[in-house]
Amino acid sequence: MSQHQGIGMTSQRTRDRLVSQLQELGIQDQRVLDVMRKVPRHLFVAEALASRAYENTALPIGLGQTISQPYIVARMTELLIEGGVPENVLEVGTGSGYQSSILASLIPRVFSVERIKPLQEKAKKVLADVGFRNISFKHSDGGWGWKACGPYQGILAAAAPAEIPQNLLEQLAIGAKLVIPIGEEGKQMLQRVTRTESAYEVEVLEPVSFVPFLKGRV
Repeated sequence: MSQHQGIGMTSQRTRDRLVSQLQELGIQDQRVLDVMRKVPRHLFVAEALASRAYENTALPIGLGQTISQPYIVARMTELLIEGGVPENVLEVGTGSGYQSSILASLIPRVFSVERIKPLQEKAKKVLADVGFRNISFKHSDGGWGWKACGPYQGILAAAAPAEIPQNLLEQLAIGAKLVIPIGEEGKQMLQRVTRTESAYEVEVLEPVSFVPFLKGRV
């Protein structure tokens, strides 16, 4: 059995149980559920935490960062692809690479920026080992986005700014969606912004808890 399949607490049965929980919590998009069932989340966490990889919980990945709760990963992905799968997506915050892997399983091209270089380097290795070839990486301040590769048909941010960065709005294609947590710790709300010909339409969806959106590179 390959490490991608896992054994015991990282087995297919454990993954199926997680997917059942996600359905109970309201995740309905079958494409998202199928990918969540397949992707080996245990490879994106420290070996000591691998037995907890398929619990519906956020886990520490070092350097003050976390791997997002599977429900949040599924929910944000579902919100992004509702109404049609984008051709390209900008991910702000590579983190462990787990959200990148879910996006890259569904979307032809993923562009991922991360401000913490060691975190991104580790994620790149895991993603390459798992077999993803459609993700491009940049070590950069997430608030800058990645203008050279835009505009994007979707943007997903895995950290919470106080307000939506203007650069990200400007890098959205017409009709594209930005899924992002907004607000200070303890008061964050998940939002989906759709760019129209003349405006940005904002939907405020549900309370969430993310690491803060920080400036600069490290």
